[in-house]
Amino acid sequence: MLYNCQIVYNPANCLNNKKAYVNLCRLCTDSCPHQVISIYGELDAKRCTECGICMAVCPSDGFVYRNSDKLYEYIRNSEKIVLTCPQAIPAGHEIPCLGILDRDLWMTLMLYAREKELTIFTGECANCPDKKACGMSVQVFKEVHNTWKDHPPVRIKVAADDGNSESAIGETLSVQTQNEEKGWRDIGREKFEAMLAGNTSGETYLIPKTRQFLEETWKNCRSGIEVLPIPALNVSESCTNCGECPEICPQGALTKKESKEQLTLIYEPIKCVRCQRCVSICRSKALSMESKLLSYRLLVGKVLLHQGKRRFCSGCGKQVFDSFEPAMCIDCAVAANANWIIADSWNPSKE
Repeated sequence: MLYNCQIVYNPANCLNNKKAYVNLCRLCTDSCPHQVISIYGELDAKRCTECGICMAVCPSDGFVYRNSDKLYEYIRNSEKIVLTCPQAIPAGHEIPCLGILDRDLWMTLMLYAREKELTIFTGECANCPDKKACGMSVQVFKEVHNTWKDHPPVRIKVAADDGNSESAIGETLSVQTQNEEKGWRDIGREKFEAMLAGNTSGETYLIPKTRQFLEETWKNCRSGIEVLPIPALNVSESCTNCGECPEICPQGALTKKESKEQLTLIYEPIKCVRCQRCVSICRSKALSMESKLLSYRLLVGKVLLHQGKRRFCSGCGKQVFDSFEPAMCIDCAVAANANWIIADSWNPSKE
């Protein structure tokens, strides 16, 4: 039997395959409400409901929506943007679930909503087996809403398909053809084979497609939005200039320039997928991911994130990573302390 699953695994983009790391990323397997993803990224198409939660939590397009290019084309070219889930009235462009809308795609839709009407129709999510994915996507929407207070309005309406789609939609929305009304679960063999021509499971690219779409939309945006709230890396004064964080970045979003005396960290937000590996390995807890208002130039450019002087042991010359004075490595500090104890024990003034 042929299963026309629209969510596919892209091993070339999976962070676990990009750069070795002691803690494997398990966001997709741990988040899947139906447990259809193996630890190797294999997806059981027979049981997958295409809720999209694996896409939403994956930071690097390890899981992708096979028809994403058609979705983006629809959003670009439509006079009105109408997105529907499979359980909603058949209008506009059907997506598998709201779960496929990650932060970048939500922000892209908001940019378009400044120029044309945007409506999203959903079914009764509380009764849907994919409500976890929808709930996560709505939570992401709320996070964007809280950091971008004056964003253009996005209309989300509950309009379950009760079989009387035409009267429920009204005159402003076009009814789909009979073939489209079948929904994504009933796509025929011919359409599925046509979809395979656009299969993205073998593509390799550094920047996730939703991020690329956001960048393209903002670049061509005619509404003059100067800044957007973008989660970005921050470095505090507790940085010890060890230089380990760029080594663990699987995206090359964080790079370093170093000399014997100084370390410089360069950050490229467009490449950063917010996996926070750098944050987790920072021994001084100097790194954090924070929402910042970035201009387009900062999003696509290179940012001087940190510049600091390195410190070296006054005894042996090795680099040290603390702020104590005088600067000494552990070995030299232990030796100096031992010598002090010996000298103090022979101090005649103590007798």
